[in-house]
Formats: sequence, C-alpha cells, structure tokens
Amino acid sequence: MENDKYNHDDEVLGYQKIDRYDDEKITSVATHYKDILTQLGEDPAREGLLKTPERVAKALQYLTHGYDLQPQEILRSAMFKEDYSQMVVVKDIEVFSMCEHHMLPFFGKAHIAYIPNGHIVGLSKIPRVVDAFARRLQVQERLTNEIRDCIQETLQPAGVAVVIECKHLCMAMRGIQKQNSVTTTSAFTGEFISNDKTRAEFLRLITANLH
Repeated sequence: MENDKYNHDDEVLGYQKIDRYDDEKITSVATHYKDILTQLGEDPAREGLLKTPERVAKALQYLTHGYDLQPQEILRSAMFKEDYSQMVVVKDIEVFSMCEHHMLPFFGKAHIAYIPNGHIVGLSKIPRVVDAFARRLQVQERLTNEIRDCIQETLQPAGVAVVIECKHLCMAMRGIQKQNSVTTTSAFTGEFISNDKTRAEFLRLITANLH
C-alpha cells in the first residue's frame, strides 16, 4: 500500500502500530484548522498548538474512515452455511461516532441479534459493521437503521434486532447541558416485529447479567 493511503486495518508490526493517512487530505484539513484557531482568538504558532491542526486532521480522518468501508462486504467475507435457527445475540458492542449536527462525539453500546435462515456470520464481523457505519458523521437514529438494514439485506435472516444506547456530548456540553441523559434507539425486522415473545427474549437477554 502506498504511503499516502490510509490503512483502515492498521498494520501491526510486533508491538508497533502504524497508522497511514492521505497526506494531501491531512494538509488541506490542517490548513483550515489553522485558520479556525486564529478565528477563535488563538495563536496557532504557539508551542502547544504548533501541531494541533495536523493532529485534528488525522483524528477526523480516522473518525470518519467508515465512508471508505463496505459493510456488506465485511459480512460476506465470513458467511457460512449452517443449520442453526435460534437467536444469535452480540451485546455491549462499544459505539463511538460523531454527531453530524455539531460534530461532537456520541458514544455508548449497541446490542444486536439475528435469527439465522441458512447462514451465520463470523461474530467479529458484527462489531465491524457497527464501526463501519459509526465512523461517519451520523445521527443515532440513522445509525440504528443502517446496521439493521445491512444485516437483513446481506444475511437474509428470519429477523434482525438492533438497540443502541448512547450519551451525546452535544447535549452534555452545550445547549440543554444534561450530562446524564441517555438516548436509546431500536430497529427490528421479521420475527422481532411479528413475534412478541421473540422480541421480549431479545430484550431480556441484552439486559440480563449473564457474564
């Protein structure tokens, strides 16, 4: 891979993690942030801020690298035929994203279940799908639906359930300033909509302390 290309899988050589970025984009974004610091009344030439524009540019490129990922392909890379038709639940998946309205973080947990219909998927791929959609400018409602739709359309299961619980810094740090508020969103397909017992089992499993 060329040096000026961002590597989203992050190469690890021994204990050394190597991040790769698009140097042209980094330079462009950093220039704008230098101007922003000036507009805010700061001196971008002072010691503590000399490398801040570049650091922010790299952080933003990482935090939005989901635009370059293909969530459907992530699932297809580890789909297996399997005669299993009971609920599969992956809960407490860490979520970190950026609110598209104020570009402030929101973070929390996602709980995802699906009922296989001839195919299962490698368990690590579900958190990877969450990250692929979360590492974009988002609103929590759309993020929830995108994860649901991706799993449903790719795996064609008997049903998908997604619940996301997040704290939003745009609510905690500004505006209403409610530091302890949590936003919960949910999205369902198939059996999780038509069968009350199935949906209740999912909700029980994600709230139970089983581990």
